Amino acid sequence: MQIMLVEDDALLADGIVRALKRDGFAVNWLSDGRSVQHSLVAEAPDVLVLDLGLPDMDGLELLAWLRSKGLQMPVLILTARDSTSDKVAGLDKGADDYLAKPFDIQELSARLRALERRLGMEKQTEIRIGAVLLDTAAHRVTVDGNEVPLSRREFMLLKALMEAAGSIQTRQALESKLYSWGEEVGSNTVEVHIHNLRKKLAADLIQTVRGIGYTIRKS
Repeated sequence: MQIMLVEDDALLADGIVRALKRDGFAVNWLSDGRSVQHSLVAEAPDVLVLDLGLPDMDGLELLAWLRSKGLQMPVLILTARDSTSDKVAGLDKGADDYLAKPFDIQELSARLRALERRLGMEKQTEIRIGAVLLDTAAHRVTVDGNEVPLSRREFMLLKALMEAAGSIQTRQALESKLYSWGEEVGSNTVEVHIHNLRKKLAADLIQTVRGIGYTIRKS
C-alpha cells in the first residue's frame, strides 16, 4: 500500500517513514500543503497521513480541498491537537481516522492496516483469475483452494496486476506501488518478484509484454 505522509517535523517524519517501511508500506513524505496539492493532482496515494500544523496552511484546509476535488482516499489525521472538538472537526471535514501525538508507532501501523483492509473491501474483497483467488481483506492467496504464502511485496504486486487484469502495467507503475520515493530499487527487482510469483502460482499467469510491462489476462 502506498502512503503519503504529510508532516513538517523532519525528525518525526524520518522516524515514521523508517518504521512504516519496516512494516512493508511504501511511504512518501511531504512537509507542506502546497506540495501535497501538486502531488495529488499527478497521482493519489492509497492513504494520506496528515498532520494539521503545516507551515503554509492548516491541515483541515488541505483536507477540505482534497475532498472538494473528489479525492476519496482514506485520510488519517496525526496531530498534537487532542481535544474532543478537534477530533470532531477533523472527522466532520472528511477524515477516516484520528490519532493524537504522542502515539505508538505500532498503533499507527495497525490503524493503517485497518484502512488497507477497508480499501480492499470497498474495491473488491475477492479477485479470481483462473485457479488463483486473491482475498484483499484477508491478505490471502489460494490456488485451487490451497493457500500460497507470499511476501508482502509479492502480494502487493499480484494485487496490482489482478485488479488491472486485461490492461498492461509498466515496470515504473508497479515500482511506484511497491517502493517509496528515493528508495533504491534494483533494475531487475520487479522481474525477480514476477519470477517468484510465476514459480509459486502458475508459470503462465503473468504475461510479459516486451518493451512495455506486464499483464494478467482476464479469465
